[in-house]
Amino acid sequence: MIYVIENNRYAMGTSVTRSSAQTDFSKRGISFNIPGEQVDGMDVRAGRLQATRRSSGAARAMDPLSRNADLSLRGHSMSDPAKYRTREEVDKVRHDQDPIEQVRNRLLAAKMSEQELKAIDAEVREIVNAAADFAQHDPEPDASELYTDIYRLSAQLRN
Repeated sequence: MIYVIENNRYAMGTSVTRSSAQTDFSKRGISFNIPGEQVDGMDVRAGRLQATRRSSGAARAMDPLSRNADLSLRGHSMSDPAKYRTREEVDKVRHDQDPIEQVRNRLLAAKMSEQELKAIDAEVREIVNAAADFAQHDPEPDASELYTDIYRLSAQLRN
């Protein structure tokens, strides 16, 4: 089991520094003997390449692990206007930490052209639009499919 705590640094409008004695949420599982680690959720490489590999290894070994991924661009839901953040704070995070911009800048630094990035962007948009169309218009799967992937996953974890 991998527990991922998505920390946007606010608890429904109150900063966690004002509402929690322990602001490193990766430590909250210690009392349950669940180790944790802090991950920069705004860095795709840190999240996917480093932390996910360690977490999935722990899960396969049947050792629970909690991960605290710091994310700070969004509110708690679509209906959360995030009025508790200043415009300057949001702009700074978007400018300094936006994960998509980080990847884009790394690719440009690696000599990828703007045209290549635009082609990738168009391809990704096409995939996302096709997935959204499928989700909205295709029929619901049969109830017999409810446990299909869960069984496969648990069988993989046992091996």
